[in-house]
Amino acid sequence: MCSTDCVPRESIASLSAMASQETILEYKLLLACCTILMVISLCLSVANLVSIVILSRGRCGLSTCVTHYLVAMSVADLMVIIIAVIFYRIIPSYFRNPFVSITPVCRALMVLSASTSAMSVWFTVAFTFDRYVAICCQNLKAKYCTKKTCSTLIVVLSAIFFAQNIPWCFAVEPQYIVNDIPWECVYYTLATWKAFERLQRVVAPIFGFAMICLFNALIIRQILIVSKVRRRLRDQRNEQKTIDPKLENRKKSVNLLFAISGSFILLWTTFVVYSLKWQLSNFNYSETFVNTRPFIVQESGIMLQRLSSCINPCIYGLTQTKVALRCLLAFDLRPCPPPSQTRHRARAENTESLSP
Repeated sequence: MCSTDCVPRESIASLSAMASQETILEYKLLLACCTILMVISLCLSVANLVSIVILSRGRCGLSTCVTHYLVAMSVADLMVIIIAVIFYRIIPSYFRNPFVSITPVCRALMVLSASTSAMSVWFTVAFTFDRYVAICCQNLKAKYCTKKTCSTLIVVLSAIFFAQNIPWCFAVEPQYIVNDIPWECVYYTLATWKAFERLQRVVAPIFGFAMICLFNALIIRQILIVSKVRRRLRDQRNEQKTIDPKLENRKKSVNLLFAISGSFILLWTTFVVYSLKWQLSNFNYSETFVNTRPFIVQESGIMLQRLSSCINPCIYGLTQTKVALRCLLAFDLRPCPPPSQTRHRARAENTESLSP
């Protein structure tokens, strides 16, 4: 067999040129993905911040539990944008040797990025379960759907997933050391760390998908049963077709739930399916130069996953009229109304019925 020395220089030069062209192409693709992420994250992080302020003030036509869960989800999403998108993806792509490339900082960002992403997922699951209890389990509604239970659950979930993702600190080692300063993070390729990566990136989201789909299916079943019963009662009483306030409020709450759950599942699917095949060693771009197709799928999946943390404020505005109105009033530069009109408006809003 011919050794490497027998290969003509022209072939070696052509192979080197092809490799350099692939490297340049993949770098441009990575830069394009980071640019798209930067524009989207900067625009929608402002929307996330506005939604946190508006929801924290209340008077949005939502119950206390729903408001608390939405605020927690918005805070988690904002942290995902800041940590996982800006610090972990954008800054290393646009700046040479940034401080985030120092190994201890990189490890901390890995833990915080994984923790905030997990919190965003499981806050969505907790919100779905809360709506399931409120609609399908009337006996537990008074005990479970309370402000205290909601706050306790949010704190417990945050502590659990932060502790669960601490092992990410030990899953990497420095790539090189300059002047006694460790730089970059290189993944270990042991079977233990591969199993840990699969558990974090694949099993946990799929389990969350299953729980969300299960609770949504049970909610749809209960709503259909209740709607048939109420329609039959109205027909027996020969009542005219009037708007049922309770059903309308429940409809808005369910629309919000389905919109959040559906967008979450759709935007996470590419990343989860891709992670089923991709090994931990390849996640750190060690084999992206072989073919650009896996690289494009990887970056698209990550971009869609991060986009799921930006899109919830848009869902709030599209499904909840009062949230959209509060957003418009927040950016309204007209003079404030007299105090009498403000008190009258607040009294009218407080007398309106809240969603379950």
